[in-house]
Amino acid sequence: MKRVVITGMGVVSPLGNDVERFWTHLVSGRSGIVPADFAHEKTASRIAGLAEDVQPDNMDAKERKRQSRCILFAMEASNQAWRQSGLDIANENPYRCGVVIGTGIGGVEDVSEGAVRFHEGGPRRVSPMVMPKGLPNMAAGVAAMRLGLRGPNKAIATACASGAQSIADAAMAIRCDQADVMLAGGAEAAAIPYGLAAFSSMRALSTRNDAPEKASRPFDLDRDGFVMGEGAGMLVLESEDHARKRGAVIFGELAGAGETCDAYHVVAPRPDGSGPAMAMRLALEQAGVMPTDVDYCNAHGTSTKLNDSSEARALQDVFNDAPPPTSSTKSMTGHLLGAAGAIEAIACLLTIRDNVMHPSINYETPDPECPVNLVANVAREARIEIALSNSLGFGGHNATLVFRRHG
Repeated sequence: MKRVVITGMGVVSPLGNDVERFWTHLVSGRSGIVPADFAHEKTASRIAGLAEDVQPDNMDAKERKRQSRCILFAMEASNQAWRQSGLDIANENPYRCGVVIGTGIGGVEDVSEGAVRFHEGGPRRVSPMVMPKGLPNMAAGVAAMRLGLRGPNKAIATACASGAQSIADAAMAIRCDQADVMLAGGAEAAAIPYGLAAFSSMRALSTRNDAPEKASRPFDLDRDGFVMGEGAGMLVLESEDHARKRGAVIFGELAGAGETCDAYHVVAPRPDGSGPAMAMRLALEQAGVMPTDVDYCNAHGTSTKLNDSSEARALQDVFNDAPPPTSSTKSMTGHLLGAAGAIEAIACLLTIRDNVMHPSINYETPDPECPVNLVANVAREARIEIALSNSLGFGGHNATLVFRRHG
């Protein structure tokens, strides 16, 4: 089976809109969660991890106005990853270069605004661009148009597992010889008044409005919900042979992926963690490594009561009560929903590159229900050969990626 390597990375996040700034802030334990001044005053949660607006350099001002923020985030991160890879589509067969971009909700801001305009003024007030901006597949379509990628193209919409499953799907296209190069990741821009209100009504969000930087506290006894985040993460994946032939810099190998479903509840995870545990086992099996070989785990770690305890049980099950050092990127970025798995995959690759595990901040009171080996509050240096990343979504979707140092 073909080996799949990573040659490019791009990030739009609450911690910065480029890979190195994102990583510097992550390692230093800086929170990107701030007051969401736009939230309705009666919304329970009025905080979020917000990304700066972007202006992708391969779009003019008119074109940018025709795209949703979700698409713009995806395009900016895609441009970064493509540039870093050093690929030139003029030197490639475009039908062997494809795109998979996941999103949980897509252009929800434009759809919600369109509904308001229709309610207030009737059909004539509805923009013809509402549907193209709102469609979840459009980020993948626009990235292909802008970069000239004419191979496999699709969108994955599995809630919070979307980014990770997009990367897994892209790798499979390469392993099955459907492509040589795949651009893959996730994008989300649902941190809007409607999004905050909707998730608040589910009682899923933290209400620590007076201390936003301390609101996301995965695995801590006093956690009270996740924090909405926004942004995008994109990777360029290639077959190892293709990358080597062109002399590309290789940041790591996607060695394995595993996917399962809890088949249990619309939003709650199966309490015993059996779904994520099986996803981890499948990913490790595909990678050809034992649980004891894993040096670091980037947990899904949302900071909700049920998710964290379920994932902790899964880690105990797979790693025989001795899980590897673990941290949650969401403690600083909030939950980027469909983009989370992608930027956390990038965090794993940077962990391997620099042999530094970023901390999981706001860990003050251990929870007996979550006996994880947490890299608590301060980064930790160690030799990292193999890193594992979990992404678990509403609907019971579970995805695990295993990354390995290339060499």
